[in-house]
Amino acid sequence: MRTFSLLSIMLATGFLHAGELHSAKIGTAPPSWLKGNIHTHSFWSDGNQFPEMIASWYKQQGYDFLALSDHNILSKGEKWMPISALKSRGGNDVLDKYLDAYGEDWVLVRGEGDKLEVRLRTLAEFRVGLEKDGDFLMIQSEEISDRSEGVPVHMNATNIQELIAPVGGTTVREAMTNNLRAVAEQARKTGKPIVLHLNHPNFGYAVTAEDLAAVVQERFVEIYNGHPGVNVLGDGDHASVEKIWDIVNTIRLAQLSAPPLFGVGTDDSHHYHGRGTSRPGRSWIMVRGDELDADVITEKITQGDFYSSSGVKLIDVVYNSKKQKLELLIDEEDGVTYTTKFIGTTTSADLSSKEKKSANGKKVTRIYSDDVGAVLATASGIHPAYQLKGDELYVRAVVTSTKPHGDPTLPGQTEQAWTQPVGWSVDQRRSR
Repeated sequence: MRTFSLLSIMLATGFLHAGELHSAKIGTAPPSWLKGNIHTHSFWSDGNQFPEMIASWYKQQGYDFLALSDHNILSKGEKWMPISALKSRGGNDVLDKYLDAYGEDWVLVRGEGDKLEVRLRTLAEFRVGLEKDGDFLMIQSEEISDRSEGVPVHMNATNIQELIAPVGGTTVREAMTNNLRAVAEQARKTGKPIVLHLNHPNFGYAVTAEDLAAVVQERFVEIYNGHPGVNVLGDGDHASVEKIWDIVNTIRLAQLSAPPLFGVGTDDSHHYHGRGTSRPGRSWIMVRGDELDADVITEKITQGDFYSSSGVKLIDVVYNSKKQKLELLIDEEDGVTYTTKFIGTTTSADLSSKEKKSANGKKVTRIYSDDVGAVLATASGIHPAYQLKGDELYVRAVVTSTKPHGDPTLPGQTEQAWTQPVGWSVDQRRSR
């Protein structure tokens, strides 16, 4: 049985940070990367396609791994769906397409006419064919979909072994903490690493930056989500998810002596074969390595050894902790140019904030100065680099290309990539 490595335990508790993990010279030995999506829905909850059809699409598109994360359910046990429900979600031809792809020997049905039902295949059943060539991996996952204070609190558990029911709590912070505790308990019992990331904090404007900063056990948050209804850019009363990321990391490092969040890009796909707006292929993570093993991939994510993308590919990301230098090498496409912004907060930044209330009087994320998550430097070309000056709480990079996104959800959206914060230490707490 695989157990947590000392390295991942030290990272989780803040004794090390991700910047210590990869300190080589950029370009000398380009690493391998594994492409995957860890937020996906199927007929097992509120998606509109059969799970193996969805997974086959991702495999055909060159993904290396996929986690189906249906709401409060695993793809286990017996579940039959009436043909009327399948057609209402997936279209009148959804069963015909399924039969064409897999054949009558695979598709399990009972009843006739309007009474016809189709059994959903389990992960244990359909992963066999998908993984048989050793070039694709299914990771069991669940979207733990909770509510507190009248708002949704959704968290994705990647590499989960058994179903975890939402625990709840009287506040958003308490609900997050309770679900984190439940996942940690399963990880302890099974000896399996599990990543629990907070989904779409701006969905229903449910989770403020201050809420997320306070729950220091949470180490991951979606900083781009391909669902068009999750308010990635925020609005006049709410910060964007990227700004929330920077606020949280600033509060944690400057005031709480707690490690920062790592940023996750996902599809949150519900809709397939051209029906609906939450489609696949919009964002993903790239995990350093070449071993298609769920525990290994999950530990790599735990260590922050990954970047998120909506199209831009990175050949390498290197943070040399001795030289305090962050370097990227971008996989260049013909006719495309790249601009990299190095973003962070310094120890001398103005961290004051003021309360703001929305039109209905509800508190929202406080208003912070532009010093929080400031652009520290901008670089062009395929080999951007940033030399830390020593006063940064953290530094991260976001690469923006001139190539339009193939299936945009944001105005004028082009392809991007986001690296994880580096150069941080939990000993950097500001004196006040």
